[in-house]
Amino acid sequence: MKEAIVGKGCSVKIIDSPIPEPGPDQVVIKVVVSGSNPKDWKVPEWLTAEHNSGDDIAGIVHSTGSNVWEFQPGDRVASFHEMVKPHGSYAEYALAWQHTTFHIPKSVSFEDAASLPLASMTAAIGLHLRLGLPEPWIGAKEATPLVVYGGASAVGAFVIKMAVKAGIHPIIAVAGRGIPFVEGLIDKSKGDAVIDYRKGDEAVVSGIRDALKGQKLEHAYDAVSEHNSYQNIVKVLEPKGKITLVLPGKQYDGIPESVQQSITQVGEAHDQAKDFAYIYYRYIARGMAEGWFKPHPVEVVKDGLGGLKGALENLRDGKASAVKYVFRIADTPGVQDSQL
Repeated sequence: MKEAIVGKGCSVKIIDSPIPEPGPDQVVIKVVVSGSNPKDWKVPEWLTAEHNSGDDIAGIVHSTGSNVWEFQPGDRVASFHEMVKPHGSYAEYALAWQHTTFHIPKSVSFEDAASLPLASMTAAIGLHLRLGLPEPWIGAKEATPLVVYGGASAVGAFVIKMAVKAGIHPIIAVAGRGIPFVEGLIDKSKGDAVIDYRKGDEAVVSGIRDALKGQKLEHAYDAVSEHNSYQNIVKVLEPKGKITLVLPGKQYDGIPESVQQSITQVGEAHDQAKDFAYIYYRYIARGMAEGWFKPHPVEVVKDGLGGLKGALENLRDGKASAVKYVFRIADTPGVQDSQL
C-alpha cells in the first residue's frame, strides 16, 4: 500500500508499506478519506522523527481482531488512530482501536466523517472531563457562561456545538475570519456572542466583559493557547475559575496560581478516558444520524496524499479558518484502486 511519512518542515514522502494486521481489539480500515489536524505537522517537528502523523480515519472495515464484536468487514466507519503509533490515516489502510471507532450514518459522507475523530474528542474531553461541565444527555441546570477562544477552529466549533446541545449559555466565542461561520453555531437569544480578536487584545477583554453582562466567568476553553489567548482570558476569568488549554509542553506564564488550569490531551481517549471515548463517539454518531450534530466544513485537497505537504504548510502558516483539510486516498498518484 501507499503511505505518507511526514517529517520536519512539513516534508512528505510517499512510500510502499505492508498492509497492517489487527491486534485482538483492533480494526484495519481501508481509508477512503483522511482528515488532518495542526498536530500533524507539529508533532514531527517536536519529536524530530518522521512518521505517518494522520489520525482521522474514514473508510471501510477491512479486517478485525479476535475480540472485536461491534464491527465487521464492509462497515462504513470513522476512527481516531492512536497518535504517534504506526499505521496512521495517511495511507491506503490504517489501524485503529475498536473503542475509538464508530459507524458512519448513511446520511454522512466519508469526507464529512473524516473531520470528526480527533477534534471532536478533544472538544469533549476538555469540555466535560477538564472543565467539568455537564454532558449533553445531562444538560446544564443554570446559566453557565463559557468562553471558547478559537471558535472557528475544528476543536472550538465542536466545543460550541456540544455546549449548545448541553444547554450551556451564554457562549462567548472569540474568532477572526471565521466569525460568520461561528455566528451560525451560537444562539444570540440566549446571550451568546462572538468577539473579533483582530481588533486587538484590549478589545477582546472588554468584549468578553460586555458579553458577560455582569455574570461571573468561571469556565474557559482555549482552543488556541497562543497569541495572547489565555492571557486575555485570565483578565476576565474568576480567581478560582477553570481554563483548559490544548498545547502540551508549553509554559503558560501569566496564569494566576488560584486559577485551575489543565491541558486537554486527546490521547487520553486511548487510556484513562477510554470508556468516555467509547460512549461519546457513539453519541456523536447518533447526533449526526439525527441531524443535531454537524461535522466541520471540509475542503478536499487535490491529488489526495500528493497534496498533503501544501495542506500542512497552510495549517502551519495559519491559512485555514473554519475548514478542515481532507484527502481522498484514491486521488493519490500511484494509488490504482477506484474511489469508493
